[in-house]
Amino acid sequence: MQLGLPFGEAPPLAPADFYFVRHRRARRYVLRIDAEGRVRITIPRGGSKKEAEAFARRQVEWIARQRARVSASVVARTDRDAARARARIELPARLLELARVHALVGSVDGSPLRVTRVTVRNQRTRWGSCGRDGHICLNWRLVLMPDRVRDYVLVHELMHLRRLDHSRAFWKLVETACPEFREARQWLRQHGQSLR
Repeated sequence: MQLGLPFGEAPPLAPADFYFVRHRRARRYVLRIDAEGRVRITIPRGGSKKEAEAFARRQVEWIARQRARVSASVVARTDRDAARARARIELPARLLELARVHALVGSVDGSPLRVTRVTVRNQRTRWGSCGRDGHICLNWRLVLMPDRVRDYVLVHELMHLRRLDHSRAFWKLVETACPEFREARQWLRQHGQSLR
């Protein structure tokens, strides 16, 4: 794959960039760009490699655009995988740290917040969830947020260990542990969808 070309400049095409596939039912020459950025040329019945290559050379700008798209997609997938790996390490550690810091918030008998298990998942509609058994699930995309917003979500789930509802009493607990929670919720409303 060729990267780093000036914007709008088509990369030169070398014979190694092409590979040919004959398809007896094809009616015309067809170009596809594979995951490595190579050009796959389908040759119709009665067509030739020479004509196929000439056809591809007339499409250099289209090929350059498609290669750029493939390259961006590979980079995005790599960045996403790196963020998910980071989330699996950072989010449980930060959740447990916040559980220690806010251990006694809302406790009537002096019992600390008890997290039994932390799972990091690819959730589509939730930033987090908390089960009655103390199992907290977190969305890996939390690592893409500002720290204060991430911490709000973690505190929100921790306070569900005290109250599994969204009553006024629950929000009082959240506010005690995270006084700026309203600003964090506003950030999520404005920007959260762009992370999904």
